[in-house]
Amino acid sequence: MLAEASAKDISVATNPANFEESKKVAKQGGTVARVARKELEARTGKKVVTSLNAKKTLQLKGPGKKKGK
Repeated sequence: MLAEASAKDISVATNPANFEESKKVAKQGGTVARVARKELEARTGKKVVTSLNAKKTLQLKGPGKKKGK
């Protein structure tokens, strides 16, 4: 999510004119997310990415109400 949000913000700020420029913006967004992940892991001493996926993690936290159901 951070990579996508970063890429969107960079894209708005730089207004890429073509696909090649958009690819560069996407890579920059990914770099922002990678740097943030590594910094968080360094400060907490814990891995951010785990083998659990989001669905399993949410199930472990207990039942919750979903919107629209």
